[in-house]
Parts: sequence; C-alpha cells; structure tokens
Amino acid sequence: MFKIIALVLLAVVALVLSIAAAQPDQFRVERSTRIQAPPERVFALINDLQQMKRWNPYEHKDPRLKGEFGPTTSGPGATYAWDSSEVGQGRMTIVSATAPTQVQMRLDFIKPFAAVNTAEYLLRPDAGGTRVTWAMFGPAPFFSKLMQTFISFDRMIGRDFEDGLQRLKALAETPA
Repeated sequence: MFKIIALVLLAVVALVLSIAAAQPDQFRVERSTRIQAPPERVFALINDLQQMKRWNPYEHKDPRLKGEFGPTTSGPGATYAWDSSEVGQGRMTIVSATAPTQVQMRLDFIKPFAAVNTAEYLLRPDAGGTRVTWAMFGPAPFFSKLMQTFISFDRMIGRDFEDGLQRLKALAETPA
C-alpha cells in the first residue's frame, strides 16, 4: 500500500514539474484604460516617480512601506527603492522616456524573490483623451513557471495594474 501511495505521489510531482517546464520562458502582464486627459498630463504623472507614488497601487497596499528616492526623480536615471513587509523589497529605475508617449523602467525585485523585469507605459491619443497601456514583462525561470502552474500571474498582477490605472485616471482627470 505504501508503495502505491509513493508511486502516485511521484507521478503527481512529475506531472506538475512537466506542466511547469512546458510554460513559456517569458511572461507578460498588460492592462490598459482610457483617460480623459491629454497625453502630456498623463505622461507627467508616470515619468516623475514622486507623482507616480500618488497613484502606484503598491504604495496603497502597505501604509508602512518605506520608500527612498534617488538624486533624480524624473526621466531617465530616476530611481525609487522600496521596502515593505506586504509588497516586498526592490528598486525601479526609469531607463527611457519619450514625452509624451512612453516610459520604460527596470524593476529589480529583491524580496520575496529576486527578479529583474521591465515595466512599460505606452500612451496614445484616443478620442480627445489618452489610451494608457501598462505592461510588465521579463524572463520566467523555472521557479516562476512552477508558481504559475498554481497561481495566475496575469490575474494577480493584472488586478494591481487595474487598480493603479484607475487611480492614475482619477488623478489625471481631476482639474489642476
């Protein structure tokens, strides 16, 4: 009886590992929304990390989050590091920005697990407003693939992006 249980468990583990191995080597999570504000106004709220802090959903998940800006807070080279028991530890760096259409960041995650990913914000004029697309993408090492076998990164991270985009929309649409 013990041998049968051990063989079944071994088969289940082998199946889970096979499913994980078959996952793509890259991941991408993306959400977008339309904001009734000009691209220049929306761009300023993304390209300036001090402004981004106002709508970033991860800032709102942990009121005790400790954040530290680098010497530059907007445009390429701007940095922001965070440390939180709720959302982990890491650092973001703006690597490129093309006003008012695109901002790309490098995300260096330290905790709960190490990873380096890219966040990209694309802004396009849309019927008198702006279509904003927020994407995060990067490599999916085996541990990440194994996690994705049980947890949908798209659903988990996508909810945060939707929350952040709604906060960005509310901020951008509020008269100055």
